[in-house]
Amino acid sequence: MGLVTTLTYVLPHRLLSSLARRLAYSRNRAVKQWLIDIVTRKFGVDLSEAAEPDPRAYPTFNAFFTRALKPDARLPDPDPRSLLMPADGHISQCGPIEPLGNGDGRIFQAKGQSFTAAELLGDADAAAPFADGLFATVYLSPRDYHRVHMPWAGTLRETVHVPGRLFSVGTDAVASVPGLFARNERLVCHFDTDFGPMCLVMVGALLVSGVETVWSGVEIPAYGDRIARKDYRGQGIALDRFAEMARFNYGSTVIVLLPKHAAALSSDLRPELPVRLGQRLAGVN
Repeated sequence: MGLVTTLTYVLPHRLLSSLARRLAYSRNRAVKQWLIDIVTRKFGVDLSEAAEPDPRAYPTFNAFFTRALKPDARLPDPDPRSLLMPADGHISQCGPIEPLGNGDGRIFQAKGQSFTAAELLGDADAAAPFADGLFATVYLSPRDYHRVHMPWAGTLRETVHVPGRLFSVGTDAVASVPGLFARNERLVCHFDTDFGPMCLVMVGALLVSGVETVWSGVEIPAYGDRIARKDYRGQGIALDRFAEMARFNYGSTVIVLLPKHAAALSSDLRPELPVRLGQRLAGVN
């Protein structure tokens, strides 16, 4: 376990994230430009794809970080039966969810590390349809486009804000922290689709706790001490395949859960593979 990962066990996660949020939303020109320039240089951000390519035009660092892309910068896979990659980033892990025989399933995190679907979703009943399904975990680095789009058309049924820690989601932490993605603060988004339920989990991380959705605005923060549910059944919130559904106010991880027999993951996907929003994640059966 690396030094940074070790320190995250004792660091005041929420305090640090609150301080980072203040900096991210600061309108002080010197502060926001310093942050933008650091990230642009260190991570090689390609602003030629951005709807606003001038790094000095953004009023805050968060506006830069959640920047929109040009309309043709990302396009959905042309096969209408392709279930799409929800974000730019890297594949952390993907594959089948291992059924445990009790209505739950185990999701692989890294060698020697895993968590259950029920732990991730904060609800055993909600996890049952995915117990022997598929998952894909996509890590967004600071250089990536930080808006998450729909892999498939769906109608929003419920969101669940699950409070938790804010460990780093870097490679060392993923390999070292047991059940990391089921311990970090996250927003679970349940959708109904024509192949059954689909779940997208927006996982926060150290200095990365902000999540917004297109239907409700800011969801994280506010921080919470208990699970908070919002029922959207009957409200007709339907999002098309490839439509924007949420964004991270800094980078982190999105996990897609699919039920058994709904789709087949693309055979070329593997850990650490760079991926782009809109490319084929799976083929819907």
